[in-house]
Formats: sequence, C-alpha cells, structure tokens
Amino acid sequence: MNISKKQKSILIILVIGTFLGFLNQTLMNVALPNIMHEFNIGPGLGQWMTNGYMLVNGVMVPLTAFLIQRLTTRRLYLTAVGLFAIGTLIAGFAPNFTILITGRMIQAMGAGVFGPLMNVIVMNLFAPDKRGGAMGLIGLALNFAPTLGPTLSGFIVTNLSWRFLFFIVAPLIIADFILAYFLLQNIGEQKMLKFDFIGVVLSSIGLGSLLYGFSNAGATPWSEFTVWGFIIIGIIVTALFIWRQFSTKTPLLNMAVLKQREFVIAMLINIVLMIAMYGGALMLPLYMQTIRGASAFVSGLVLFPGALVTAFLSPWSGRLYDQYGVKYLTLIGILITAVGTIVLASLTLTTPLWFAVVGQFIRQLGLVLVLMPIQTEAFNALPLALMPDGSAMFTTVRQIAASFGTAALVTIMTRSSLSYAKTHASTLDVLIQLHGIKITFLTAAALMLVGAALTLLFRNKAPRDFI
Repeated sequence: MNISKKQKSILIILVIGTFLGFLNQTLMNVALPNIMHEFNIGPGLGQWMTNGYMLVNGVMVPLTAFLIQRLTTRRLYLTAVGLFAIGTLIAGFAPNFTILITGRMIQAMGAGVFGPLMNVIVMNLFAPDKRGGAMGLIGLALNFAPTLGPTLSGFIVTNLSWRFLFFIVAPLIIADFILAYFLLQNIGEQKMLKFDFIGVVLSSIGLGSLLYGFSNAGATPWSEFTVWGFIIIGIIVTALFIWRQFSTKTPLLNMAVLKQREFVIAMLINIVLMIAMYGGALMLPLYMQTIRGASAFVSGLVLFPGALVTAFLSPWSGRLYDQYGVKYLTLIGILITAVGTIVLASLTLTTPLWFAVVGQFIRQLGLVLVLMPIQTEAFNALPLALMPDGSAMFTTVRQIAASFGTAALVTIMTRSSLSYAKTHASTLDVLIQLHGIKITFLTAAALMLVGAALTLLFRNKAPRDFI
C-alpha cells in the first residue's frame, strides 16, 4: 500500500495507542489470581479488573462521537493518551485494590477514545480504494492485541510481578504521547456542537447497566438481580437514549447511520462474530487449564500461533478487500472460522495439544479475513459527515456483543454441563465440563453459519467514494 510519509506517521501513532488500549482488555485475566492473593480479595471483587475496564471503556464510546467533532484531533488524542498513561502508572504503583481499580478505570477513559477516533481519522485520511489496506494494518491493534494479552500476561506473571504488566505498557504509551505531540496533525473540521448532557447520562446508565449485567452473567446465575435487573434497566434506559437521539435537535449520536443498508448488514454480522469470537475464545483456556491441567503460560502458548496469523495477515486481508470487495471474502472467512471452531469442538481428554493449536489457528485465519473488511465496509457505506457517529455506534455494538457473547456462551456451557451431569451421574467431573465446552464450541460454529447467511445480503461491489 503506497502511502505518504504523513499518513504513515499518523497511522503508526494511532496503531500504537489502539494496540495498547485493546491489549489491556485481556492482559489482566491471567494475572487475576496473583492480584487476588496479594490484596486478599475474592473473585466477585477481582472480576472488576476486567469488567470495570470494559464498563468505562464502553460508556466512553458514544461520548467520543461528540468529542471527535467538538475537539481537534490532536487535542483529543493527546488527552486520551495522557489519561491512559496516568491510569497505567497509578495501577502499577497501586498500594491497594481500590487504587488499582481506579487506575484501570482511568486507563479505560483514555482507551475508549482510541478505536472510534482512529477509525474516523483513517476514513478522512485515505481514499475509499485505499481504506481496506489501512484498516488491515489497524487490524494488528484490534485483533492481535486481545489475543496476545493472555500469552504475554502468562509469561510476565510466571517470571515477574503482575505490576510489570503496567510497567511495560507505561513507557510505550508515554513514547506514543511524545510521538503524537510532535507528529500528529489535525484531521477533519472542528464543529461547535452543543453538548447533550441528558444524552450522556442516558447512554452512560443504559450502556453501563447492559455491560454490567452481561459481565455478571458469566459467573452469576441469571436469576440474580445483578444480572436480569441490570440488563432490563439497561434495555429500558438505552431505549430512552435512542428515542432522545431521534427527537432532539442536538443528538449525542446521529441515528441516521442506521438508514444505510450496508452499514446495518455489516453491524449485524459483526454482532454474530463478536458473540462467537469472544465467547468461544474463553472456552479454549478453560479446556487447557481446567480439563487438561496446563499452566496459564502453556494455555497462552496454544493461543499464540493464532495471534501471529492475525498479525501477519491483517494487512493482507485489507488489500483483498480493496481488490475484491466484501461479500465473498467475508463468506469464505466465516466458513473457515466455523471449520476451526468445529475442530475445537472435537477436543478430548487425550487429544494432542497441537490439535488445539491447529483449531485455534484455523479460527483466527478465518476471522482475520472477516473482521477488518466488515468494519471497512460499514464505514465506506457512510458519508464522512456521519463517520464519527458510525464509528461510535459500531464500536459500542461490538463491545456489547462481546460482553453478551461471553455471558451467553458461559451460560450455555454451564447449563449443558449440569444437564449432562443429571443423565450421567457416574461420569467424571472433567468429562462433564468437557461436554459443556464441546456444546459451546458447536453453538459458536452454528452462529458462524448465521453470519455466513447474512453475508449474502451484501451487494458485491468494490469500495466507492462519496460525494
């Protein structure tokens, strides 16, 4: 992809920040037992290491649509990177769990800006026939980072303190701040928009409740108020937020993006992919550590080849999108992902570990052909004036789907295991758990087929420009 020196420097700055932001979503999972032991806390409180980060991150995204248009690119990015750096240092030196969570949430305030801002800048910076290649490079951050997180975390926690998860990130994000300060230029036009305070309150309560409810659902029975109660509150308040966006003259998020057919199709496919991808990705570490008794580090190594294929092929998938469009590329990618998921569903107590590596590798190979082309297609369907709103909408839905997918598939695993235990009373516990994991993988594969069917709704066309 031929890009100017200016475009290259801006792209590098954005990819570094976004990579570190997405890396932090999964970096804490493996380290959680060590943190719980050091601060003498239980799993219910410990889960806020991840849930709190995702919650604040998700709440920030709709607000980012307003901030992108109201503030200059440079000021907004430097503020976001600065917040992320401050949060990282606070968490790294935290003397207690309360300070640690505070640092994580400050991190999330900055990270919530990275993804939507990056999407908008790329769409403004590149012509439609070059956007696929640019978004492919961005796929390094969006898709490689969350997969790399458990492997990197397992290595660091095994050999160093969990605090080094922050100490390693801190100099990288500070370096990105320095690069942005000297090299990042303003992109697009600044607009003097009015601030929709009621919209911010409604979106924060609505999306926050949804994400909190779904996050709890992974480890808490759905009959608990902390699950169904917050989900219902989230649905009601989010519905009020959507109604307000249609009725007010100064919406926080412009719902006109939903009138664009290709955008809606891409978003629906992305929902299916996020449910299957995040929920399914949780199953393999559970299989490795709970069923096979492997260490967190070995579990991370099984995921690592899939992370590498994501890193190497993300730019390539973007170029394929620029050349062939979205329809058949996405269909092929989803079917490959389904095959990899079915391979993982065939794991047993004695399956060689390389077989799990192959299954995960195939899954990631398929996903890398889908995720960034789908996102690029969604944004190419929008005029530049709607890009901030479209980016915020797409990112918000992505996070809710990931949170819901994890909760839903964990519930399927738990329910199927309990059902199997009732009819196979003398079966070993590991076989009961393995049955639940198998059913969950098969469910994820079935969801992939739903996504494959949705790709047929796309018009097979090359990316086009907008007037």
